[in-house]
Amino acid sequence: MQQALEHPAPVEQDFLPLNGTDHIEFYVGNARQAAHYYRTAFGFRLVAYRGPETGTRDRASYVVVQNKIRFVFTTALGPDHPISGHVRQHGDGVRDIALWVDDAERAWRETTNRGARTVREPETLQDDQGEARIASIAAYGDTIHTFVERRNYHGVFLPGFSAIEGEDALARPVGLKHVDHVVGNVELGQMNHWVDFYRDVMGFRMFKHFDDQDISTEYSALMSKVMSNGNERVKFPLNEPAHGRRKSQIEEYLEFYHGPGVQHIAMATDNIIETVSALGRQGVEFLRVPSTYYDDLLERTGPIEEPIQELQRLGILVDRDDEGYMLQIFTRPVEDRPTVFYEVIQRKGSRSFGKGNFKALFEAIEREQARRGNL
Repeated sequence: MQQALEHPAPVEQDFLPLNGTDHIEFYVGNARQAAHYYRTAFGFRLVAYRGPETGTRDRASYVVVQNKIRFVFTTALGPDHPISGHVRQHGDGVRDIALWVDDAERAWRETTNRGARTVREPETLQDDQGEARIASIAAYGDTIHTFVERRNYHGVFLPGFSAIEGEDALARPVGLKHVDHVVGNVELGQMNHWVDFYRDVMGFRMFKHFDDQDISTEYSALMSKVMSNGNERVKFPLNEPAHGRRKSQIEEYLEFYHGPGVQHIAMATDNIIETVSALGRQGVEFLRVPSTYYDDLLERTGPIEEPIQELQRLGILVDRDDEGYMLQIFTRPVEDRPTVFYEVIQRKGSRSFGKGNFKALFEAIEREQARRGNL
């Protein structure tokens, strides 16, 4: 559901200090099973739980962690709950990209004064581990941003959650470090609306811009603008479809998700070969590009430290800009609806997003679309 902005005043600086991504919450049909998958396949460790056993009667939530990445999987305990409606419409998907701030009430006040719609007014949560302040605003589609202030809280996650004691016997960490960026898909003609939202309401700036000449294949195209906060700890690429001969991956996403939402989450690693190898052993499936991609790789990228044979074996892509190079790979959708997927990325100086890989990547996505009969 689109929200009209109320013509906020121009932003002259990054008025909204963000410390980074606090957590990402998914609304899912079965949170216990979702958490199990992310523990066994992606190597996350189960650290906290909230549900009937902890005094929460309407939902169950599982918190999993790997280094600085924190995912929360939440399911409703009744068919008429709003969470059930979210899952019925979208399937399993991201509801909340929560942001870590020093002052949640100030962040809420600043953004709502500039036109954001309130989802949750500032609230103090307390338990015997201290207190946390949270507040939420609406973003694109049914996605929200929750501001989380946790300087006076010493528990494992947030008040109301119980810590899981002991080691996680299922988790086999793979070296994922932090959230690099979170990509949102919006409808045709709406990208600039949400670019304006992140600029005027959130105080972000344009970090990169890619048009349909940059991101196109024989059949489909899309446009993308990357918004970043001032310290570049939070980056949100926003995609919209462009006119093409066939249905683009963005259109396929919007059709199956039934509206705008988070398309993929990029997670950083310090050793992409080791991380991708471990993920493959644990059952994560990746998109593949033709082997000819590697024939002239060094001519396109210049010298790199990684052995090309290993990159080719795993399907890892490489791109270089004027600041260095980066390596990346994308999973296949992790659910039956072709919606959410993941990127694994290693940066070696480059701050870009793999522009040189767009054609090969999106042709690989189109091959998957064709298999599903959706191209």
